[in-house]
Amino acid sequence: MTTNLGDSDRAIRIIATGLIVILYLLGVVAGIFGDILLVLAAVLLLTSLVGFCPLYRLFGINTCKYKKV
Repeated sequence: MTTNLGDSDRAIRIIATGLIVILYLLGVVAGIFGDILLVLAAVLLLTSLVGFCPLYRLFGINTCKYKKV
């Protein structure tokens, strides 16, 4: 599995995860919509930590500036 997420993309995903969790904890988003957003936040966090996004691979997107040797 190769990395296809750049540093800025990973940072944006982590920030988005934090915002979703904060909104959920404050009760701004609740119910099934809140649960769906929490699952999305988990996926965003996991992909940012791993550095690989399957959807990016599917669509041929690569935001990583580094080449593996």
